[in-house]
Parts: sequence; C-alpha cells; structure tokens
Amino acid sequence: MLNIDGYVERQATVCEKNDNIPKQLYSEYGVKKGLRDENGQGVLTGLTNISQIKAFEYRDGQKIPCEGELLYRGYDIFQLVAGGIDKRFIFEEGAYLLLFGELPNEAKLREFQTILSGCMDFPTNFTRDVIMKAPTADIMSSMTRSILTLGSYDREKDNLALPNVLRQSIQLISTFPMMAVYGYHAYNHYEKDGSMYIHRPDRELSIAENFLRLLRPDMQYTELEAQVLDVALLLHMEHGGGNNSTFTTRVVTSSGSDTYSVIAAAMSSLKGRKHGGANLMVMNMMDDIRKHVSDYSDEEEIAHYLNKILNKEAFDRKGLIYGMGHAVYSLSDPRERVFKGFVEQLAKAKNREADMMLYNNIEKVAPQLIGEQRQIFKGVSPNVDFYSGFVYDMLGIPRELYTPLFAVARIVGWSAHRLEELVTTDKIIRPAYKSLVDKKEYVDRTMR
Repeated sequence: MLNIDGYVERQATVCEKNDNIPKQLYSEYGVKKGLRDENGQGVLTGLTNISQIKAFEYRDGQKIPCEGELLYRGYDIFQLVAGGIDKRFIFEEGAYLLLFGELPNEAKLREFQTILSGCMDFPTNFTRDVIMKAPTADIMSSMTRSILTLGSYDREKDNLALPNVLRQSIQLISTFPMMAVYGYHAYNHYEKDGSMYIHRPDRELSIAENFLRLLRPDMQYTELEAQVLDVALLLHMEHGGGNNSTFTTRVVTSSGSDTYSVIAAAMSSLKGRKHGGANLMVMNMMDDIRKHVSDYSDEEEIAHYLNKILNKEAFDRKGLIYGMGHAVYSLSDPRERVFKGFVEQLAKAKNREADMMLYNNIEKVAPQLIGEQRQIFKGVSPNVDFYSGFVYDMLGIPRELYTPLFAVARIVGWSAHRLEELVTTDKIIRPAYKSLVDKKEYVDRTMR
C-alpha cells in the first residue's frame, strides 16, 4: 500500500539539504533578500501614482523618523476620513479616487455607487453551484475559487482593453462582499451545523452597509457600526505597490494574464499568514493575555506578562507582540491614528470599555518594552491590525471572515495597480537570480 506520508517525510530532508543557501552568500553577492536591504529599505521595482507611504524625512542629509503618512492619489487619509464623517459611501469615494485618480463630486459619486450596486449579481445558480459546494473554514480559498469560476462566465475574459478590465474590476469589487459572506454562511451551515442565510444586497446601501446586512440574520445594523466598518474598509484598500499581494498583482498583470487570474493570485498572496492574517494573530494574543492578566488597569501586571511573551515564555513562544511595529512606519501608523477614535466610539457603544482599557495600556507599555529588549531606535508603534480585529469582534464578524474582509477592501488597490500596470508598461516583470549551480557530469543510473 502506498505510504506517501513516510515518503515525503524522508524526502523532505533531501530537499532541505539541496535547497539550503547559506545566509552569508546574500551579503557576499549583494543580493537583497526579500527585495529588502539590510536596513529594511525596499528595492525600487516600479513607479506609481496611486499612493505614497511616508515614515522618514531627510534633514541636513540625515534620515529622521517622522509620524507616518499615507496618501491616496496625493490626498492624506486623515482628510479623506474627515471629509466623509457623518456621510455614507466613504469606501466608495476612496474607490473612485484610486481607480480614476481624482475625487468625485456628488453626482459622479452617486453614479459610481449606482454602477457598483448594479453589479451586485452572480450568474444564475452561481451561489448554489459554486459557493455552496465544498464549503470550508478557509473563506479566502472559497473566494478564490469563485473568482476563477466567474472567469468562465465572462466571454471577454482575456480581453485586456482598458474598458473591459475596468468593467471586470468594478464587478469584482461589487461581488467580493457576497463571495465572502455567502462562503461563510455555507461553511457555518454545512460544517458547523448552524443556520444559513442568503440575503440579497440592497442596491441603495453602501458596501459596508451591505456587508453587515448580508452577514446578520436580521439584516439590522446601527449607523455607527456601518460608519466604523466603512472607515476600516477605506483604510485597508491600498498601501503602496510594494506589499506582497499588490506586487503579485503587478507581476501577474505584466505577464498578460486575465483579470480573474490576477486577482486570484493576489488573494493567494494575501491569505498568507505573514500578510493578511495579522489581525487574527492579535486577537489570539489578546485572548491569551486576558487569561493571564486580571487587572486591565494595572500597567505593571500587563508589562510583566508582555515581557514573558517577548522572552518566548508565553503565548505562541515566538517572542512577538502582534500588532506592534511595522515594516515601513516608525513613529506611527497613520491608519491606526485615524482608526483609534472610531474604535473608542464603538467600544463605548458596545460596553467594551474594559477591553479598550486593556488595548490602551498595551499600546502604552509594549513599545517601550520592545524598544528596550530589541534595541530598536527608529521607534515602535501600534499598527492598524492592532485594533482592526477588536473592531470586527465588536461588530460580530466571525474570525473566519477577518482576512476575507481585508480582501473586500484591498481589491480596490489591486484593481488600481492592475490598471496602472496595463496603461504604463508592456514589459513583463522578470527579476534576476544569481545562480549558484556548478556544472556536473551525468552519472548513469545503474552506477549511482
């Protein structure tokens, strides 16, 4: 009988031996591992007009850490959110800006929202025949399967003309919430023996409002809940061309592939635990902290347990305080600074002030502990993932949907970068790898 488990366990050691490349060779040959230099600076691989991330300033030739800044098409996200306070369709306004490069007036925004709402449809029986088949807790994989299958219904799938790609992008932006929520309800029904609700979207509602409507059995939500989710989606929709899933989008686009394959590739990148699953790790860590910290107001007790986490004595023993620090930002993550006020409003409305106190005290204590232990001088601050999972929890969103909800937002940024790549260049992205292979003489099989 075939024993594949034993075979692959044995052969894995062969892979480890023959695939291992000594770390010092990266320095010796000047290779930027992960396309990052020793200081964490990314290798320039392209140009973009879509967004800008700022974490440092240059003064008198010196690189100085500064408060983080994120611009969408030149507009500061603080201004975008401030301009949308007490208004609906914050996400839609940001989507229009990223896709078309300019802010819409009221008439253009309403027309865009109408177009998005009009695309909230699947082919006949698609929900039954595709989404409800093979239900899984891995909603990202369920969505990826749905994306690729939608390509089978599109007669213009391979047409790379700009109007056609824009149509495909808008249709995917519109249907992503349905893919995510319907995928979850199928899993909840077939795998967890729960009830299944397949609500129709309301074409007069925003993407954020429809997400809550589709998810909840009674289709009800408060204005504050919808507003906070709207802001969360805006803050997650774009973050520069260098993040893994967006770079994947541009790489696969450069090969001449179709929109559905490109977005499926981006989804496969985002679902990786080093990319889109950060807020889940924060939530798991917070569950653990609550079990071991009795007084959420006691900074000393909190610091004591956080030190145990840093010393690999607690939680997952990785030595990481999740949600703290960022690969680019130093003094602050602007998305976190924008978001925190909304988090506090929602915590008060949901009677979660005690949890908010715990988050605030961890935010106060953790950066100092990390800075001292890791000798990090550029600064350590909370990132947007520190609070996003807490918000989703307060909104009653199941954890299986956290990363899919990230995708519901980021599909806009992926689409904008795909369009820019198609407009700007016809060159395939093909980086170089230094080969370490030595030529060998073939040895006959019977002599080995």
